[in-house]
Amino acid sequence: MLTWIQTLPNYTAYGTPLYFIYLIMAILPLSIGLYFGKRFSWYEALISFIFIFLMFDGTSYKQGLSLIGYLIYQTILVIWYFHYRQQKNNSLVFYVTVALSLLPIVIVKFTPAFVGHNSLLGFLGISYLTFRAAGTIIETRDGVVKELKWWEFIRFMLFMPTLTSGPIDRYRRFAKDYKKVPSREKYLEMLGKAVKYLFIGFLYKFVIDYFFAEQWQPFFERMAMQHAPHLSWWTVGVAYMYTGNLFFDFAGYSLFAVGISYLMGVETPMNFNQPFKSPNIKEFWNRWHMTLSFWFRDYIFMRFVFLATKKRWFKNRNVLSSTAYMLNMMIMGFWHGVTWYYILYGFLHGLALVVNDWWLRYKRKHFKIKTNAFTKGVAIFITFNFVVFTLLIFCGFLDKLWFHPFGM
Repeated sequence: MLTWIQTLPNYTAYGTPLYFIYLIMAILPLSIGLYFGKRFSWYEALISFIFIFLMFDGTSYKQGLSLIGYLIYQTILVIWYFHYRQQKNNSLVFYVTVALSLLPIVIVKFTPAFVGHNSLLGFLGISYLTFRAAGTIIETRDGVVKELKWWEFIRFMLFMPTLTSGPIDRYRRFAKDYKKVPSREKYLEMLGKAVKYLFIGFLYKFVIDYFFAEQWQPFFERMAMQHAPHLSWWTVGVAYMYTGNLFFDFAGYSLFAVGISYLMGVETPMNFNQPFKSPNIKEFWNRWHMTLSFWFRDYIFMRFVFLATKKRWFKNRNVLSSTAYMLNMMIMGFWHGVTWYYILYGFLHGLALVVNDWWLRYKRKHFKIKTNAFTKGVAIFITFNFVVFTLLIFCGFLDKLWFHPFGM
């Protein structure tokens, strides 16, 4: 019955320059409307449906079916909790609702480790949608979501530019932004930024990352595998090449999403802010994949600190913050997947945040070192190379080098 869907062309979001030609032609009437102070919501819904369909047709149709089922599930859950919250505010109900919202992504992430294959529930973008849905439930519990209709929630969840590549938006921010049509002056400013972001995104994704992803990283990996299972200087090269590949690929996609969002009159938050200029690991996480790190900060780190303080679980606030850092980053590691390298990656970044806080306290107490260009340069160098080292672990190449050198 669905064989005709499998024969249709599939267009991965932002995958080719041709995709942008089709997309910009499609949203041109929407941009004209915004220029004249009108938001054509019905037209936006139509083109969003078409492009989302093209993302999940062809050989990806099973993911499309999973997306539909997932969206129905999350919509029922979120809308039910919103109506419940208008009358009651039981903590157990809140925690159970959040757990149910997170259940699909937990199944998707844990299935490969326990069954040996990917879950049928998975689809491209499920992580971003889960953060949006769970975040909406948390915002509702906090009382900041005053109005929530099912079609508005679906529009937020399926906002086409950010569906499969992020960034992770918040319902309250998105709804407020969407309902307010920008003035002509404001929209022209957004158009200028959109062109800039799209240009830089093209440079990152289709030019610079081509060399990292297609030329340099594969070369270093081949050379490193010739020394498997032993480490070599080629492995060091893999670490730097993967870091460049990950950044320019991910930052490029994020800039595409933000740029297209601006064209559609929505100021989606930025995801990267020159992360490799960070002088310490805490600032790195304030610059790298910011919408994810801020989500974890607001909804896990800060809430754990608040709860632990309220319950007086820790006498020492430094021990409390250290525990919160480790919990926050370990959960982030498990979120990426149940493998030793993701979990170790989360552990090392949690430990680095603990050490960074300890060092800042120790330095203030025992040293009178003034920050200058040299000390800042040293700090940036150390932070950057720590990130490169942990990304070597994160990418899984060491798993292949040490445990599967012959592709078994």
